[in-house]
Amino acid sequence: WKMGEGRSLAETPTWSVATVTTVLVGICFIVERSIHHFGEWLLRTKRKPLLAALTKIKEELMLLGLISLLLAQSARWISNICVKSSVYNSKFYPCSAHDFDSQKKPTQNDTSISRNYIAHYGSHFSHGRQLAILNHCSKGHEPFVSFETLEQLHRFLFILGVTHVLYCCLTMLLALIKIYSWRPWEIEAHSRLIVPENVVMRRQSTFVIHHTAHPWSKNGVLVWVLCFVRQFSRSVTKADYRALRLGFITNHRLRLTYDFHSYMVRTMEDEFRDIVGISWPLWGYAVVCVLFNLHGLNFYFWISFIPAILILFVGTKLQHVMAKLALDNAATDAAAGTQLKPHDELFWFGKPQLLLWLIQFISFQNAFEMAAFLWSW
Repeated sequence: WKMGEGRSLAETPTWSVATVTTVLVGICFIVERSIHHFGEWLLRTKRKPLLAALTKIKEELMLLGLISLLLAQSARWISNICVKSSVYNSKFYPCSAHDFDSQKKPTQNDTSISRNYIAHYGSHFSHGRQLAILNHCSKGHEPFVSFETLEQLHRFLFILGVTHVLYCCLTMLLALIKIYSWRPWEIEAHSRLIVPENVVMRRQSTFVIHHTAHPWSKNGVLVWVLCFVRQFSRSVTKADYRALRLGFITNHRLRLTYDFHSYMVRTMEDEFRDIVGISWPLWGYAVVCVLFNLHGLNFYFWISFIPAILILFVGTKLQHVMAKLALDNAATDAAAGTQLKPHDELFWFGKPQLLLWLIQFISFQNAFEMAAFLWSW
Protein backbone atom coordinates (compact mmCIF):
# COMPACT_ATOMS: atom_id res chain seq x y z
CA TRP A 1 0.00 0.00 0.00
CA LYS A 2 1.43 3.39 -1.06
CA MET A 3 0.66 6.43 1.02
CA GLY A 4 -0.30 8.62 -1.93
CA GLU A 5 -2.76 6.15 -3.48
CA GLY A 6 -4.95 5.11 -0.56
CA ARG A 7 -6.18 1.61 0.23
CA SER A 8 -7.69 -0.52 -2.50
CA LEU A 9 -10.71 -2.76 -1.96
CA ALA A 10 -8.45 -5.77 -1.42
CA GLU A 11 -6.52 -3.88 1.28
CA THR A 12 -9.62 -2.66 3.15
CA PRO A 13 -11.04 -4.66 6.08
CA THR A 14 -14.09 -6.67 5.04
CA TRP A 15 -16.13 -5.49 8.02
CA SER A 16 -15.87 -1.83 6.95
CA VAL A 17 -16.85 -2.66 3.35
CA ALA A 18 -19.77 -4.78 4.57
CA THR A 19 -20.93 -2.01 6.92
CA VAL A 20 -21.00 0.62 4.18
CA THR A 21 -22.74 -1.75 1.76
CA THR A 22 -25.37 -2.68 4.35
CA VAL A 23 -26.17 0.93 5.17
CA LEU A 24 -26.49 1.97 1.51
CA VAL A 25 -28.60 -1.04 0.53
CA GLY A 26 -30.78 -0.62 3.63
CA ILE A 27 -31.53 3.04 2.90
CA CYS A 28 -32.32 2.35 -0.76
CA PHE A 29 -34.49 -0.64 0.18
CA ILE A 30 -36.51 1.39 2.69
CA VAL A 31 -37.12 4.18 0.15
CA GLU A 32 -38.04 1.71 -2.62
CA ARG A 33 -40.43 -0.29 -0.41
CA SER A 34 -42.06 2.89 0.91
CA ILE A 35 -42.75 4.10 -2.64
CA HIS A 36 -44.02 0.62 -3.58
CA HIS A 37 -46.46 0.39 -0.65
CA PHE A 38 -47.66 3.93 -1.28
CA GLY A 39 -48.35 2.96 -4.89
CA GLU A 40 -50.31 -0.11 -3.76
CA TRP A 41 -52.39 2.06 -1.44
CA LEU A 42 -53.17 4.45 -4.32
CA LEU A 43 -54.17 1.44 -6.44
CA ARG A 44 -56.47 0.05 -3.72
CA THR A 45 -58.15 3.42 -3.23
CA LYS A 46 -58.56 3.79 -7.03
CA ARG A 47 -56.50 6.97 -7.25
CA LYS A 48 -55.16 6.25 -10.71
CA PRO A 49 -54.10 9.85 -11.50
CA LEU A 50 -51.97 10.00 -8.33
CA LEU A 51 -50.55 6.58 -9.18
CA ALA A 52 -49.57 7.93 -12.59
CA ALA A 53 -47.97 10.96 -10.89
CA LEU A 54 -46.03 8.64 -8.57
CA THR A 55 -44.83 6.71 -11.61
CA LYS A 56 -43.54 9.94 -13.18
CA ILE A 57 -41.71 10.78 -9.95
CA LYS A 58 -40.10 7.32 -9.96
CA GLU A 59 -39.08 7.85 -13.59
CA GLU A 60 -37.51 11.17 -12.64
CA LEU A 61 -35.56 9.53 -9.81
CA MET A 62 -34.47 6.73 -12.13
CA LEU A 63 -33.26 9.26 -14.73
CA LEU A 64 -31.29 11.18 -12.11
CA GLY A 65 -29.86 7.90 -10.83
CA LEU A 66 -28.76 6.99 -14.35
CA ILE A 67 -27.14 10.41 -14.81
CA SER A 68 -25.39 9.98 -11.47
CA LEU A 69 -24.12 6.54 -12.49
CA LEU A 70 -22.82 7.81 -15.83
CA LEU A 71 -21.07 10.76 -14.17
CA ALA A 72 -19.47 8.53 -11.54
CA GLN A 73 -18.19 6.03 -14.11
CA SER A 74 -17.12 8.44 -16.85
CA ALA A 75 -15.75 11.32 -14.75
CA ARG A 76 -12.15 10.10 -14.89
CA TRP A 77 -12.36 9.47 -18.63
CA ILE A 78 -13.90 12.87 -19.35
CA SER A 79 -11.32 14.66 -17.19
CA ASN A 80 -8.56 13.01 -19.26
CA ILE A 81 -9.75 14.77 -22.42
CA CYS A 82 -7.35 17.64 -23.05
CA VAL A 83 -7.94 20.72 -25.18
CA LYS A 84 -5.82 23.77 -25.99
CA SER A 85 -5.72 26.38 -23.25
CA SER A 86 -6.70 29.02 -25.80
CA VAL A 87 -10.20 27.52 -25.83
CA TYR A 88 -10.74 28.86 -22.33
CA ASN A 89 -9.77 32.41 -23.23
CA SER A 90 -13.37 33.59 -23.30
CA LYS A 91 -15.89 35.33 -21.08
CA PHE A 92 -17.97 32.23 -20.44
CA TYR A 93 -17.16 32.07 -16.72
CA PRO A 94 -19.53 32.50 -13.77
CA CYS A 95 -16.76 34.32 -11.85
CA SER A 96 -14.41 37.17 -12.77
CA ALA A 97 -10.65 36.89 -13.29
CA HIS A 98 -10.14 38.57 -9.91
CA ASP A 99 -11.81 35.60 -8.21
CA PHE A 100 -9.15 33.31 -9.65
CA ASP A 101 -6.13 35.36 -8.51
CA SER A 102 -5.61 33.02 -5.60
CA GLN A 103 -5.98 29.99 -7.88
CA LYS A 104 -3.32 30.70 -10.52
CA LYS A 105 -1.93 27.93 -12.66
CA PRO A 106 0.85 26.07 -10.84
CA THR A 107 4.43 26.58 -11.94
CA GLN A 108 6.97 23.79 -12.18
CA ASN A 109 8.02 24.50 -8.61
CA ASP A 110 4.39 24.57 -7.45
CA THR A 111 3.76 21.20 -9.10
CA SER A 112 6.76 19.72 -7.31
CA ILE A 113 5.52 21.05 -4.00
CA SER A 114 2.03 19.64 -4.72
CA ARG A 115 3.47 16.21 -5.46
CA ASN A 116 5.43 16.21 -2.21
CA TYR A 117 2.35 17.44 -0.33
CA ILE A 118 0.17 14.65 -1.71
CA ALA A 119 2.87 12.07 -1.09
CA HIS A 120 2.96 13.13 2.55
CA TYR A 121 -0.79 13.58 3.11
CA GLY A 122 -2.04 11.22 0.43
CA SER A 123 -4.27 9.33 2.81
CA HIS A 124 -6.51 12.39 3.10
CA PHE A 125 -7.10 12.65 -0.66
CA SER A 126 -9.14 10.48 -2.99
CA HIS A 127 -7.64 9.51 -6.30
CA GLY A 128 -10.01 11.95 -8.01
CA ARG A 129 -8.72 14.79 -5.83
CA GLN A 130 -5.19 13.98 -6.87
CA LEU A 131 -6.21 14.10 -10.53
CA ALA A 132 -7.80 17.48 -9.89
CA ILE A 133 -4.61 18.90 -8.35
CA LEU A 134 -2.11 17.44 -10.80
CA ASN A 135 -2.43 18.66 -14.36
CA HIS A 136 -1.93 15.56 -16.51
CA CYS A 137 -2.27 17.44 -19.81
CA SER A 138 0.74 18.55 -21.83
CA LYS A 139 1.98 22.12 -21.91
CA GLY A 140 -0.51 24.49 -23.47
CA HIS A 141 -3.41 22.13 -22.83
CA GLU A 142 -6.00 21.77 -20.07
CA PRO A 143 -8.71 19.23 -19.20
CA PHE A 144 -11.93 19.80 -21.14
CA VAL A 145 -13.82 19.38 -17.84
CA SER A 146 -11.88 18.79 -14.65
CA PHE A 147 -12.66 16.01 -12.22
CA GLU A 148 -13.60 18.57 -9.57
CA THR A 149 -16.09 20.23 -11.93
CA LEU A 150 -17.78 16.91 -12.66
CA GLU A 151 -17.93 16.13 -8.97
CA GLN A 152 -19.63 19.47 -8.24
CA LEU A 153 -22.03 18.96 -11.16
CA HIS A 154 -22.85 15.54 -9.70
CA ARG A 155 -23.81 17.13 -6.39
CA PHE A 156 -25.85 19.86 -8.05
CA LEU A 157 -27.97 17.39 -10.06
CA PHE A 158 -28.60 15.34 -6.93
CA ILE A 159 -29.79 18.43 -5.02
CA LEU A 160 -31.93 19.51 -8.00
CA GLY A 161 -33.69 16.14 -8.11
CA VAL A 162 -34.40 16.12 -4.38
CA THR A 163 -35.65 19.72 -4.27
CA HIS A 164 -37.89 19.24 -7.32
CA VAL A 165 -39.55 16.13 -5.88
CA LEU A 166 -40.09 17.97 -2.59
CA TYR A 167 -41.57 20.98 -4.39
CA CYS A 168 -43.99 18.72 -6.29
CA CYS A 169 -45.11 17.07 -3.05
CA LEU A 170 -45.48 20.48 -1.39
CA THR A 171 -47.64 21.69 -4.31
CA MET A 172 -49.88 18.66 -3.92
CA LEU A 173 -50.15 19.17 -0.15
CA LEU A 174 -51.09 22.85 -0.46
CA ALA A 175 -53.69 22.02 -3.14
CA LEU A 176 -55.28 19.38 -0.88
CA ILE A 177 -55.39 21.78 2.06
CA LYS A 178 -57.05 24.41 -0.11
CA ILE A 179 -59.64 22.11 -1.64
CA TYR A 180 -60.56 20.38 1.63
CA SER A 181 -61.20 23.79 3.18
CA TRP A 182 -64.26 23.89 0.86
CA ARG A 183 -65.64 20.60 2.17
CA PRO A 184 -68.00 22.25 4.72
CA TRP A 185 -69.70 24.10 1.85
CA GLU A 186 -70.40 20.79 0.12
CA ILE A 187 -71.80 19.31 3.33
CA GLU A 188 -74.01 22.35 3.78
CA ALA A 189 -75.27 21.99 0.20
CA HIS A 190 -76.16 18.34 0.86
CA SER A 191 -78.16 19.31 3.94
CA ARG A 192 -80.79 20.76 1.58
CA LEU A 193 -81.59 18.12 -0.97
CA ILE A 194 -84.43 20.11 -2.51
CA VAL A 195 -83.40 23.59 -3.63
CA PRO A 196 -86.24 25.86 -4.82
CA GLU A 197 -85.78 27.63 -8.16
CA ASN A 198 -85.71 31.05 -6.54
CA VAL A 199 -82.87 29.93 -4.22
CA VAL A 200 -80.90 28.68 -7.22
CA MET A 201 -81.31 32.00 -8.99
CA ARG A 202 -80.43 33.89 -5.81
CA ARG A 203 -77.15 31.97 -5.49
CA GLN A 204 -76.35 32.60 -9.13
CA SER A 205 -77.17 36.29 -8.67
CA THR A 206 -74.93 36.52 -5.60
CA PHE A 207 -72.03 35.16 -7.63
CA VAL A 208 -72.73 37.55 -10.53
CA ILE A 209 -73.11 40.59 -8.30
CA HIS A 210 -69.91 39.79 -6.41
CA HIS A 211 -67.87 39.77 -9.63
CA THR A 212 -69.67 42.52 -11.57
CA ALA A 213 -70.61 45.10 -8.92
CA HIS A 214 -67.38 47.08 -9.28
CA PRO A 215 -67.46 49.65 -12.12
CA TRP A 216 -64.10 48.41 -13.44
CA SER A 217 -65.49 44.92 -14.05
CA LYS A 218 -67.22 46.10 -17.23
CA ASN A 219 -64.07 47.67 -18.71
CA GLY A 220 -61.96 45.31 -20.82
CA VAL A 221 -58.69 46.77 -19.48
CA LEU A 222 -59.48 47.83 -15.93
CA VAL A 223 -61.03 44.44 -15.16
CA TRP A 224 -57.52 42.93 -15.34
CA VAL A 225 -56.35 45.41 -12.68
CA LEU A 226 -59.33 44.47 -10.54
CA CYS A 227 -58.61 40.76 -10.95
CA PHE A 228 -54.95 41.34 -10.07
CA VAL A 229 -55.98 42.90 -6.75
CA ARG A 230 -58.63 40.29 -5.99
CA GLN A 231 -56.19 37.39 -6.11
CA PHE A 232 -54.61 38.58 -2.85
CA SER A 233 -57.88 38.17 -0.97
CA ARG A 234 -59.92 34.97 -0.65
CA SER A 235 -59.60 33.36 -4.08
CA VAL A 236 -62.83 31.33 -3.93
CA THR A 237 -65.76 32.47 -1.82
CA LYS A 238 -68.72 30.48 -0.61
CA ALA A 239 -70.93 32.13 -3.23
CA ASP A 240 -68.45 31.18 -5.96
CA TYR A 241 -68.41 27.55 -4.89
CA ARG A 242 -72.20 27.27 -4.65
CA ALA A 243 -72.77 28.95 -8.01
CA LEU A 244 -70.18 26.78 -9.79
CA ARG A 245 -71.57 23.67 -8.13
CA LEU A 246 -75.13 24.39 -9.23
CA GLY A 247 -73.97 25.34 -12.71
CA PHE A 248 -72.01 22.10 -13.07
CA ILE A 249 -74.89 19.94 -11.79
CA THR A 250 -77.43 21.68 -14.01
CA ASN A 251 -75.33 21.60 -17.19
CA HIS A 252 -74.54 17.90 -16.76
CA ARG A 253 -78.09 17.06 -15.60
CA LEU A 254 -76.93 15.45 -12.37
CA ARG A 255 -78.81 14.92 -9.14
CA LEU A 256 -78.58 17.62 -6.49
CA THR A 257 -76.98 15.04 -4.19
CA TYR A 258 -73.97 14.77 -6.53
CA ASP A 259 -70.68 15.15 -4.60
CA PHE A 260 -69.15 18.05 -6.49
CA HIS A 261 -66.29 18.33 -3.98
CA SER A 262 -65.12 14.76 -4.65
CA TYR A 263 -65.18 15.56 -8.37
CA MET A 264 -62.92 18.56 -7.74
CA VAL A 265 -60.52 16.39 -5.74
CA ARG A 266 -60.32 13.88 -8.61
CA THR A 267 -59.79 16.71 -11.09
CA MET A 268 -56.99 18.12 -8.95
CA GLU A 269 -55.33 14.69 -8.90
CA ASP A 270 -55.54 14.57 -12.71
CA GLU A 271 -53.87 17.99 -12.91
CA PHE A 272 -51.18 17.00 -10.43
CA ARG A 273 -50.25 14.13 -12.73
CA ASP A 274 -49.57 16.70 -15.47
CA ILE A 275 -47.35 19.04 -13.43
CA VAL A 276 -44.92 16.53 -11.89
CA GLY A 277 -41.77 15.30 -13.59
CA ILE A 278 -39.10 17.12 -15.58
CA SER A 279 -39.85 17.19 -19.30
CA TRP A 280 -37.19 17.64 -21.97
CA PRO A 281 -38.04 21.37 -22.47
CA LEU A 282 -37.35 21.92 -18.76
CA TRP A 283 -34.03 20.08 -19.03
CA GLY A 284 -33.22 22.32 -22.01
CA TYR A 285 -34.10 25.37 -19.94
CA ALA A 286 -31.78 24.18 -17.16
CA VAL A 287 -28.91 23.81 -19.66
CA VAL A 288 -29.56 27.35 -20.96
CA CYS A 289 -29.47 28.69 -17.38
CA VAL A 290 -26.12 27.01 -16.78
CA LEU A 291 -24.76 28.31 -20.10
CA PHE A 292 -25.68 31.95 -19.51
CA ASN A 293 -24.70 32.12 -15.84
CA LEU A 294 -21.90 34.52 -16.75
CA HIS A 295 -20.07 36.97 -14.53
CA GLY A 296 -21.64 40.40 -14.59
CA LEU A 297 -25.04 39.29 -15.86
CA ASN A 298 -26.43 38.25 -12.45
CA PHE A 299 -28.46 35.75 -14.44
CA TYR A 300 -29.69 33.67 -11.51
CA PHE A 301 -30.78 36.83 -9.71
CA TRP A 302 -32.93 38.06 -12.59
CA ILE A 303 -34.54 34.71 -13.41
CA SER A 304 -35.54 34.36 -9.75
CA PHE A 305 -38.26 36.93 -10.47
CA ILE A 306 -39.80 34.73 -13.18
CA PRO A 307 -41.81 32.44 -10.81
CA ALA A 308 -43.22 35.42 -8.88
CA ILE A 309 -44.28 37.20 -12.08
CA LEU A 310 -45.80 34.07 -13.60
CA ILE A 311 -47.73 33.13 -10.47
CA LEU A 312 -49.24 36.64 -10.43
CA PHE A 313 -50.22 36.19 -14.09
CA VAL A 314 -51.82 32.82 -13.33
CA GLY A 315 -53.72 34.16 -10.31
CA THR A 316 -54.94 37.17 -12.28
CA LYS A 317 -56.08 34.98 -15.17
CA LEU A 318 -58.03 32.64 -12.90
CA GLN A 319 -59.79 35.63 -11.35
CA HIS A 320 -60.50 36.94 -14.84
CA VAL A 321 -62.07 33.60 -15.75
CA MET A 322 -64.48 33.98 -12.84
CA ALA A 323 -65.24 37.59 -13.75
CA LYS A 324 -65.80 36.75 -17.42
CA LEU A 325 -68.10 33.89 -16.42
CA ALA A 326 -70.14 36.27 -14.28
CA LEU A 327 -70.24 38.93 -17.00
CA ASP A 328 -71.44 36.41 -19.59
CA ASN A 329 -74.17 35.30 -17.22
CA ALA A 330 -75.19 38.88 -16.43
CA ALA A 331 -75.50 39.65 -20.15
CA THR A 332 -78.19 36.97 -20.53
CA ASP A 333 -81.76 37.08 -19.36
CA ALA A 334 -81.66 35.96 -15.74
CA ALA A 335 -85.37 35.28 -15.77
CA ALA A 336 -84.81 32.57 -18.35
CA GLY A 337 -82.96 30.55 -15.75
CA THR A 338 -79.60 30.65 -17.49
CA GLN A 339 -76.95 28.79 -15.53
CA LEU A 340 -73.20 29.34 -15.41
CA LYS A 341 -71.49 27.59 -18.29
CA PRO A 342 -67.69 27.32 -17.91
CA HIS A 343 -65.89 26.59 -21.20
CA ASP A 344 -62.34 26.37 -22.50
CA GLU A 345 -62.60 29.63 -24.45
CA LEU A 346 -62.34 31.51 -21.13
CA PHE A 347 -58.63 30.56 -20.96
CA TRP A 348 -55.67 31.71 -23.03
CA PHE A 349 -55.95 30.36 -26.59
CA GLY A 350 -58.81 28.17 -25.37
CA LYS A 351 -56.33 25.84 -23.66
CA PRO A 352 -56.58 25.43 -19.86
CA GLN A 353 -53.59 23.07 -20.17
CA LEU A 354 -51.40 26.14 -20.68
CA LEU A 355 -51.96 27.16 -17.07
CA LEU A 356 -50.88 23.71 -15.89
CA TRP A 357 -47.71 23.96 -17.96
CA LEU A 358 -46.95 27.35 -16.36
CA ILE A 359 -47.45 25.86 -12.89
CA GLN A 360 -45.08 23.01 -13.81
CA PHE A 361 -42.49 25.53 -15.01
CA ILE A 362 -42.88 27.61 -11.83
CA SER A 363 -42.33 24.53 -9.67
CA PHE A 364 -39.21 23.55 -11.63
CA GLN A 365 -37.83 27.10 -11.59
CA ASN A 366 -38.27 27.32 -7.81
CA ALA A 367 -36.57 23.95 -7.38
CA PHE A 368 -33.72 25.02 -9.68
CA GLU A 369 -33.17 28.25 -7.75
CA MET A 370 -33.25 26.45 -4.40
CA ALA A 371 -30.88 23.78 -5.66
CA ALA A 372 -28.45 26.44 -6.92
CA PHE A 373 -28.62 28.20 -3.54
CA LEU A 374 -28.06 25.02 -1.51
CA TRP A 375 -25.28 23.85 -3.82
CA SER A 376 -23.46 27.22 -3.60
CA TRP A 377 -23.95 27.29 0.14
